[in-house]
Amino acid sequence: MTRAEAPRRLVFLGTPQMAVPPLRALVAAGFEIALVVTRTDKRRGRGSELMPSPVKAAALDLGLPVSHSVDDVLQVDADMGVVVAFGQLIKPHVLETMPMVNMHFSLLPRWRGAAPVERALLAGDTETGVCLMQLEETLDTGPVYSRLVVAIGPTTTADELRRELVEVGTRLLIDELTKGLSSPVPQDGEPTYAAKLRPEELRIDWNRPPDEIDRLVRLGGAWTTLHGKRLKIAAAELCDPAAPPSHELHEGRVGGLRLTQVQPEGKAVMPFADFARGARLTAVEPLGSSGDGGGR
Repeated sequence: MTRAEAPRRLVFLGTPQMAVPPLRALVAAGFEIALVVTRTDKRRGRGSELMPSPVKAAALDLGLPVSHSVDDVLQVDADMGVVVAFGQLIKPHVLETMPMVNMHFSLLPRWRGAAPVERALLAGDTETGVCLMQLEETLDTGPVYSRLVVAIGPTTTADELRRELVEVGTRLLIDELTKGLSSPVPQDGEPTYAAKLRPEELRIDWNRPPDEIDRLVRLGGAWTTLHGKRLKIAAAELCDPAAPPSHELHEGRVGGLRLTQVQPEGKAVMPFADFARGARLTAVEPLGSSGDGGGR
């Protein structure tokens, strides 16, 4: 297999926490990072101070130069750009000058877009993976240099899946760049798109099958209402996938699910048993309202 000369001087474009391990690994592997590009600082809460993105905080900790403008990559002498969860499309005039690779968390062309981890879990996929691809102007359409498959188990949470994908993807990135990239292969198959998750999608519809609700809970942030207040379902066990849908909570069980960890409005996550004692729940409690598919 013919491979290109390994790049040594890179620019890195990324924003969230899952882009931090690849950045640190590149530095540890001896690659020179000429510039890090990330989103502008944001305020956290009303009137609070500006907070840097996780990638910016890591870059400053590593003593790397940081910019909020993609065009600044054209001002540094680098061999290649590495993009990990940057959150912005790169303009053609930049790509014409600076070749870039993107570490994408799905098995392309399945789940192109902003939320590939979440969509794979919600869809009930049994596997996903990481693709190292050539960046193009259009969304996640570039040919693929290399990929690795990651299984999605029946109890895997989104947080667990993200951690494994980042670990696997970081190893893949370092290995491929160290050896030098081979010729990429065009994507093959029917594309699917991973739209950003809307807040209302986290509201549990108790009319849905138990396995669908279980996947939503494993995504993180799923919620319902009880006694007119919001109740987050932090963790649950799928006891009976064939159970008919139900909105009635009976001794911690609703339909085919047993609730194990919950977060009442304004409180911390706690075991369901502790919550039930404190809330003095009756034998049967209705969850939700007509607005979220649980009411009568």
